[in-house]
Amino acid sequence: MFKLLYAPTSPYVRKVMVCAHLAGVADQIQWLDSAANPIRRDDRIAAHNPLAKVPTLILADGHALYDSRVICEYLAHLAPQAGLFPDIGPRRWLDLAQQALGDGLLDAALLARYERTARPSEYQYAAWRDAQLVKVAACLDQIEQQAPALATQAPTIGEVTLGCALGYLDFRFPEIDWRARHPGAAQWEAAFRTLPAMQATLPHEA
Repeated sequence: MFKLLYAPTSPYVRKVMVCAHLAGVADQIQWLDSAANPIRRDDRIAAHNPLAKVPTLILADGHALYDSRVICEYLAHLAPQAGLFPDIGPRRWLDLAQQALGDGLLDAALLARYERTARPSEYQYAAWRDAQLVKVAACLDQIEQQAPALATQAPTIGEVTLGCALGYLDFRFPEIDWRARHPGAAQWEAAFRTLPAMQATLPHEA
C-alpha cells in the first residue's frame, strides 16, 4: 500500500493518478489530505518532502518520492507491460520530450495563476503573467504540430502529460479557448479524455 499526499486540483497529482490507473495500481494508493500552497507550507507534506509540494508518494518502507516525473516512472516500473515509458531508443526520447512540453505548459500556467491568486493585488506584475501565457501559447502551438502522431489508446507518459496539461487549461483557464486555434490538438484531446484513467481523475475543488 502506498500513500499519496495530494490536492484534488493539482494537474501533477492527476498525472500521477492517471499513470497509477494505467499501471493497474490505483487501488493500492491511499490518499492523504493536505493543503499544498505556494506561500504557506503544510507540515504534513514537509515531513516527507522538503519542498512541501504535491504529489508526494510515501512507499511502504516510509521512504518518499516526489516530483510527478519520478513518481510516474516508479509506478510504470511496477507494471512494465503498460508501456508508459518506452525502452531506450528514439521513441523514449520523444516521449520524455513530450512530458517536458506538458510539464512546461503546466509550470507556466501555474505561475500565471499564482500571480493573480497568491500575490496581493498591489504586488501583481501583469507583464510577468503575460509572459507566462506566451509560453502556454507556444506550447499549444507545438502540441498542435504533434497532434496527428499522438495516441489515444495505450498512451505513454508523453500523451498522459499533454492530456493532463490541456485538461488543466480547461479547468483553470477557460478564457484561453485553446481549441479555437488548435483543431488538431482539440480533436486528439476529445478522444483522449474518454479514457477511463482520464475520466477517473477529473480535477475538482475540495
